[in-house]
Amino acid sequence: MGRPIRAAALALAASALLAGSAAHPARAEGAPGFRVVDRIKGPDGKWDYASFDPVRRRLYVAHGDAVMMVEPDTGKVSPAFARGSHLHAAFALPGGDVLVTTNGDRATASLIDAATGAVLADVPTGAGPDAAVFDAASGLILVMASKAGEVTLIDPKARKAVGSIPVGGALEFAAVDGAGRAFVNVEDRSQIAVIDIAGRKVVARYDLKGCADPSGLAYVAGGLLISACANGVAQVVDAKTGAIAATLSIGPRPDAVIYDAKRGLAFIPSGGDGTLAVIAAGGAAPASVLERAPTRTGARTGAVDPRTGRVYLPTAGYTPSPTTGAKPVMTPGTFEILVLAPK
Repeated sequence: MGRPIRAAALALAASALLAGSAAHPARAEGAPGFRVVDRIKGPDGKWDYASFDPVRRRLYVAHGDAVMMVEPDTGKVSPAFARGSHLHAAFALPGGDVLVTTNGDRATASLIDAATGAVLADVPTGAGPDAAVFDAASGLILVMASKAGEVTLIDPKARKAVGSIPVGGALEFAAVDGAGRAFVNVEDRSQIAVIDIAGRKVVARYDLKGCADPSGLAYVAGGLLISACANGVAQVVDAKTGAIAATLSIGPRPDAVIYDAKRGLAFIPSGGDGTLAVIAAGGAAPASVLERAPTRTGARTGAVDPRTGRVYLPTAGYTPSPTTGAKPVMTPGTFEILVLAPK
């Protein structure tokens, strides 16, 4: 996630808090009616990506220097299940036995025992490791080294890096198609880089015209990509050709696209205005926004439970800094995870 975007998002969040709740568009007919049904409290601190492991039934949140773990079925909350350093990604590999985290200021990714939280290996990456994804086709972990402008490839079985792919630019989130290709948002170039994983090279670049600072990205049914843009739009892109199939209106300053394949829904949380765009995606009909459910300013990443369809969004409150021009300050005691469910 880009640093300028974070600062701007916080500024917008603070102004929105002072101005009151934002106006939210009316729901489309047949919209699921997502609303906040619970709030899970946690310790203060910055956060980044979240994920849901369907095997162990756990929510993981990269939360400062720790992985926060929640078991929704039992109510168990572990504020510091595993340790790290300036964590960005936190997700389980298939099977749920090993977690992957990225340590932003150490240039490493960690493999962690999901039973104990112990570190199994620290693997060197390019500078500024941020987002990471697992590619089932190759069996490799792809780490977006944002500052280095490259993708580090890690073999989780060997517990070591096995290569890197130069991309260029500030790398944000990535998605894979399961057939050997990866797609990476390049934030400062407003484009998607298409990578041949086996060939270890970029094979195409898709320009995202009208999209500022693309961050979140998901590959959805029908061979489409959904890219979240800081300027309040999401672009739906044909993964094979790069053609823009649709431009959807969402809130400002999103940082994730969360895909529920079971229900054919994509979710984009926008921290700038405190909304969750609920998008019909992967069906026969064109992708469309069903509703923008109110959340809380600052909520910009999250995860979905594939069994229940509930969406989890970490967030916190902010107040203006007493120093002119400085970014807003997180209000102590306000970090929480919002739980949203359809009516």
